[in-house]
Amino acid sequence: MNYRLLEEVIHLMENFEKDTPTGPYSGSVEGFKKWVYRKISLENSTIEEPSWDGKENGRSPDSTINTLLIHMNNYAKTFSKSAIENSDFSTQEEFIFLINLKAYGAMSKMALIRKNIQDKPTGIQIINRLLKQEWVIQRDSEIDKRSKIVSITEKGLMVLDAQMDKIRMATRLVTGDLTTLEKMELIKLLTKLENFHQPIYEQNLKSANLLDVVNSTYSPSKID
Repeated sequence: MNYRLLEEVIHLMENFEKDTPTGPYSGSVEGFKKWVYRKISLENSTIEEPSWDGKENGRSPDSTINTLLIHMNNYAKTFSKSAIENSDFSTQEEFIFLINLKAYGAMSKMALIRKNIQDKPTGIQIINRLLKQEWVIQRDSEIDKRSKIVSITEKGLMVLDAQMDKIRMATRLVTGDLTTLEKMELIKLLTKLENFHQPIYEQNLKSANLLDVVNSTYSPSKID
C-alpha cells in the first residue's frame, strides 16, 4: 500500500472539512470531488486582476466590494419601489416578509425578523403594518407563551400574488446582463459571504463591541 499517497489524501480531506463546514460541497463524496476539481482549477489558473475606481490611488479591493454591494442594494431598492408603485405595499420589506412566510410557513416574530436580517424595532414595525392590513395574523406560541407566531392570511396571499409579476420582473432586472454561468458563480461567492456573516449576525453582538470581536476572531490569517 502506498502510505505516502494515503497520507496526502487524508491531508486533503482535512483541508476539505476545514474549507467547507457548510455549503454546496460539504458532507458528500460528490462534494469532495467538486471541491478538489475547483481547487485544482484555481491553482492552475491565473487571476486577471480587474481595474476599479481609485485603484491607482491605492483604493483596496475591500473598499471597492463594499461600495459595489451598497450600490447594488440601492439599485435593487429602486426596482422594488417601482414594482410596488400603485399597490397597497408601502415598502419592499413588506412583500419580502410575506414572501418568506409563504415560502417557509408560520414562524415566530423574531425568527421572521432575523430571516430578513432586520433589527428588532424595525422588524416589529413592519409586522405591525402587515397585521394592520390583515395580511398576516398572529397567535401565541405553544412552546413559549411569550412568543407570537405569525402566518400569512388569504388576503396576504392575494395581495402578494397580485404584485408577483412585477416583483419577478424587478428581480430579473437586478441581475442585469449576467450570463447563466456568471449567475452561478455569483451565487457561490455570495453564499460564501452569507455563510461567513450569518453566524456573526446570530450572535447579536452589541454595536460597540462588534468590530473588535469579529476582527479578533476572524483575522486575515485565520480567513486565508
